[in-house]
Amino acid sequence: MKELLFALMACAASSACAAGPLVHGHRGSRGTVPENTIPAFEAALMGGADVLEMDMNVTRDDVIVISHEPNVTPERCVGPDNARLDKPIPIRTLTLAELKKYDCGALQNPRFPRQIPVPGTPMPTLDEVFSMVEKSGYEAAPKAEFNIETKIFPWAPELSPAPAKFAELVVREVKKHHMEKRVIVQSFDVRTLREIKKLAPGIRTSQLTSEDLLNIVPALKADKTDIWSPNLKWVTPEAVKEAHAAGILVAPWTVNDPKEWAMAIAAGVDAIITDYPADLVDYLQAKKLR
Repeated sequence: MKELLFALMACAASSACAAGPLVHGHRGSRGTVPENTIPAFEAALMGGADVLEMDMNVTRDDVIVISHEPNVTPERCVGPDNARLDKPIPIRTLTLAELKKYDCGALQNPRFPRQIPVPGTPMPTLDEVFSMVEKSGYEAAPKAEFNIETKIFPWAPELSPAPAKFAELVVREVKKHHMEKRVIVQSFDVRTLREIKKLAPGIRTSQLTSEDLLNIVPALKADKTDIWSPNLKWVTPEAVKEAHAAGILVAPWTVNDPKEWAMAIAAGVDAIITDYPADLVDYLQAKKLR
């Protein structure tokens, strides 16, 4: 009885006890707003997302900023006075002040016809995202969690800090905002995840995978990884059961239509990462899973 009471109390204090899978807004709400911007994260909160998913890079002056690519790209950003860029500019070569001169909300991604540009939107810092959520009036904001990815490239070490330094910067920012219980650090590169666990064992980690890897669950367990985040195409009920038996949650990416949502739910996943968080929330509500 004590164990049941404890579980119920924990459930009341966490979004992790929703009837259906948790909704991770991929890069905010990439399907509707330019990715990894404050407006995209606001759209995800407005749509009821449980978790804001985003990517981290680091400026020359060691400030964590939110960008999937390690560059200011011509596809995502324009320069001062709306000047189009003729080549990518590595974020690691720019100070935060220099980076803030670029507008990363003015361009629509042609892959997402529903995406509405928001001109005048600079690349945000992780600090600014945390602060926005802390001050937000959206109903989802007080319990919203953060799934933050370290973008690190073993074949191009000049584009990011070393794993230990990257982890140090992340943990410092998380602790500054007292977000240890609300943050998941994810990566394809296990080195930063190991460093995170050394510095802050209480912060959850999530291993991203894109291929069908043999014996992935024992490897995750050995690294004390909390979540496995595979490409949806490798998710099966058997794989999810194996992960759950090891105490590991499963959160596939990037799952964008009802057919795929149904497949993920049938497999028993714990969360779904999607470019359309508001649509997924509506879908779960219609299925009485939320």
